[in-house]
Amino acid sequence: AFKPAAQQPLPAAAPEPFPVPPAAAGYPFPPAPYGGSYQPSQGSDDDWDDDWDDSSTVADEPGALGSSYPDYEVAGGGGSGRYRLSTRSELSPYLFPKIGGAKSSATVSRNLNRFSTFVKSGGEAFVLGEASGFVKDGDKLCVVLGPRGPEWQENPYPFQCSIEDPTKQTKFKGMKSYIAYKLVPSHTGQQVHRRYKHFDWLYGRLAEKFPVISVPHLPEKQATGRFEEDFISKRRKGLAWWMDHMCSHPVLAQCDAFQHFLTCPSTDEKAWKQGKRKAEKDEMVGANFFLTISVPTGPGASLDLQEVESQVDGFKAFTKKMDESALQLNHTANEFARKQVTGFKKEYQKVGHSFKCLSQAFELDQQAFSAGLNQAIAFTAEAYDAIGDLFADQPRQDLDPVMDLLALYQGHLANFPDIIHVQKGALTKVKESKRHVEEGKMELQKAEGIQERCNIISFATLAEINHFHKIRVRDFKSQMQHFLQQQILFFQKVTQKLEEALHKYDSV
Repeated sequence: AFKPAAQQPLPAAAPEPFPVPPAAAGYPFPPAPYGGSYQPSQGSDDDWDDDWDDSSTVADEPGALGSSYPDYEVAGGGGSGRYRLSTRSELSPYLFPKIGGAKSSATVSRNLNRFSTFVKSGGEAFVLGEASGFVKDGDKLCVVLGPRGPEWQENPYPFQCSIEDPTKQTKFKGMKSYIAYKLVPSHTGQQVHRRYKHFDWLYGRLAEKFPVISVPHLPEKQATGRFEEDFISKRRKGLAWWMDHMCSHPVLAQCDAFQHFLTCPSTDEKAWKQGKRKAEKDEMVGANFFLTISVPTGPGASLDLQEVESQVDGFKAFTKKMDESALQLNHTANEFARKQVTGFKKEYQKVGHSFKCLSQAFELDQQAFSAGLNQAIAFTAEAYDAIGDLFADQPRQDLDPVMDLLALYQGHLANFPDIIHVQKGALTKVKESKRHVEEGKMELQKAEGIQERCNIISFATLAEINHFHKIRVRDFKSQMQHFLQQQILFFQKVTQKLEEALHKYDSV
């Protein structure tokens, strides 16, 4: 039904911090291999065969698709005005002067690898000045200079969206079943129902549209057992994390396709199809996407390329180390949870059983004064049996939510190598153009145009890196607090069981 992004990049604050989605059983997001391609998942539960879909994904009628989007979507924009923006830039003759004369025949070489992310993302065409198009006010993505350097401009109307009540629904007179999730965005308060395939479609659109933004990965599909309660619960928790990261991102949260996904009434098939087609006809993808990025101008607004390269290299080393440690922690937590559910429970209940056998042996003595001791030992046996159950139940409260978070971030970390590749490709073109100028093969103005466009990609990349760190600190702080609080509650429960058993001996 759509052409997915062939190459997915390897992954505005609200007045109050977003709450972490409720803790629950973990869900393994698929950690995409570095440089992995986005492929629409195949699964019988999510085929594009329901009555919201048709054979065409491109609208036949010309022009825009009316005002199916509410007013808040144009927040921060200047209405529906359109202006022309080109990398050859008639608007900015000082940035991109027109070149005259035959001297400027030398050009920066094109990348021979047409499958390179730098090429496929449109980054190369943009840097070389080959992109031009119309950018609506509402499509502008602003990067501003914050205390930590470049940042995405905050969403002026922050919101959250809950995912609740997954319900099994049927169609074709019960012949086909699927799970629908209730979404309630806080900025509209109007609930809509979406299937996993609708999330999957949206992910594909966004991964294609935003080559320098880490679009969070969805929890993976499952062909069998997809209606089991445990799986549905885990997937809902995974989607809740996904939704939190979407709403927290200043750019993704305001994207037209995402807003359509959140606000289009579930029963309005025509409006859904119109919004879907509009997203699939979006011209601001590829090289044109980079035209939408607005960066600071004026004295001191230009980035030092060596400093940018140093920061990006530092972040690359950081993501590699974080990925390794996240994999290790995930393995350790998974192993520890397995031991608690099986080994620890079994061992504690074995101790309890041994105490119970002792009390049963003591009961053969019919002396009245020993009855209290027998009962106390029997109670101790029950306490150890209960502690075994506590151990088995505990990972769901503390370790699983940590693994949920690690899985989400493994998806982000899988996105960043490609994001970095686009930025590195732009830097390479700048270095090449400078060399051409020094050799007298290129006019200075042309090289300055290449550097200016590289500057735009650098601003966007650094803004995305800053956002990643900001959200990472928020998430891991909250999740570690939750983990330790749950650990404390667990050991308090264990202590309480042992103290109750101890007091049984007071009257013996």
